[in-house]
Formats: sequence, C-alpha cells, structure tokens
Amino acid sequence: MKIDILTLFPFMCESVLSESIIGRAREAGCVDIDCHNIRDYSTDKHNHVDDAPYGGGTGMIMQAQPIYDAYMDLTDNGNKEYHLIYMTPQGKTLTQERVKELAKLDNIAILCGHYEGVDERVIEELKPEEISIGDYVLTGGELPALVLVDSVCRMLPGVLRNDEAFEKESHFDGLLEYPQYTRPPVWKGREVPEVLLSGHHENVAKWQTEQSLERTKKKRQDMYEKFVENDNKN
Repeated sequence: MKIDILTLFPFMCESVLSESIIGRAREAGCVDIDCHNIRDYSTDKHNHVDDAPYGGGTGMIMQAQPIYDAYMDLTDNGNKEYHLIYMTPQGKTLTQERVKELAKLDNIAILCGHYEGVDERVIEELKPEEISIGDYVLTGGELPALVLVDSVCRMLPGVLRNDEAFEKESHFDGLLEYPQYTRPPVWKGREVPEVLLSGHHENVAKWQTEQSLERTKKKRQDMYEKFVENDNKN
C-alpha cells in the first residue's frame, strides 16, 4: 500500500511514523508512506498558504490553490488513482469496519487541514472522503491522520506477526477484547484466572469468548445489542 500525507507539518508526521511497529513496517517494505509539505506549492513569495476568512471571523483559512496543486502533483494531474481522505470533525466517525475497507486499497492520500480549516472550494473540487476520529476539535489534521494511518497499516500483511494479532482485538468482530494477563501469576493478591494457566486451549477459547461478551455488555451496551442482533440474523 502507498500512503501520502498532505500537510503543513511533514516532520511532525515523519517523527511518529518512523517509530515502533509502523517504522519497522516501512523499513521492511510492508507499506510506503510519504509526507508532502503543502507549503512547497505556495505561489506567494513568502510561502503563505493561508489568509483571513471572507465574512470575518477569527483565525486563518488554508487557501485552495496550494492544496489543489499538491494533490495534482501527487496524482500526476489525475493520472494516478488515489483515494483522497480529508480529516475533519465534520466527517463520518472512523470505525474498525471502515479501517478494514481502507486497508484493501492500493493508494491513499490524506489531507490535513490546519488553522480554522480549508477553503470550501477545494473540497468541492477534489471531493474527498471526510473522516473524523471523534466529536471534538484539534489544532490540525495531523494527529487524526496519524491515527488513521496507524489503524490501517496494522491491518496490512507483514506489519503484525500474524492476523490473530488484530483479529482478537476490540472492535474487529464487533466485541470488546477479553481481559489479558502476564507474569507474575499473583500480583497484590490478585490471581490470574485458573483457566488461563490450565493449558487447555478449548477451555481458554471458551473463557475468552464469554469474557468478550460479558465485557461488551457491561461497557458498551450499544455494541452488545448490535452484535446479538447480527448474530441472530445469521
């Protein structure tokens, strides 16, 4: 997969994406990620990419031209096919189901807004998918873009040790993950559940399923009801 991030702060994105699992995945060639500076496409002699909003208001608005030119350069004037995503609190909230769908694509471009947003005309022109990571506002789209990239990349072949590493996690199958434990077997008087020490794989799997159901029902009633409804349909 090829992922390109259009941002005013490419070094901020690179510093995160060069570390840990995603950094190793890039080095291994599991995913190709590039960060592009929108400011490089400014036609202003001072490399300005923003201006005051028409109609008044506080803050500045990112101009359409640098964003458009950056995307056109990336796509070779539209000759390279990309799925463009704009990170915005006005978008649809990111879900694990959407992450799984995005992980099947070949080329993704992510636009990071900043300041008070971007000129609406470039959104109308490029028609990106609009994605939000939650109903709150940040100072820019870089952190949401990093969340999106991390969630998608870990679904790609070779990034994690095996598919089981994410298939048993929260949200993958509509349930929250079961409790996890490691050494020591007793800590502050709290013991690891006996079944996990038994070595009986069938009993362990049954316990994990029961715990996932119980935890989801307790913590996320909405998810539990949706899971039960879908299970009954099947």
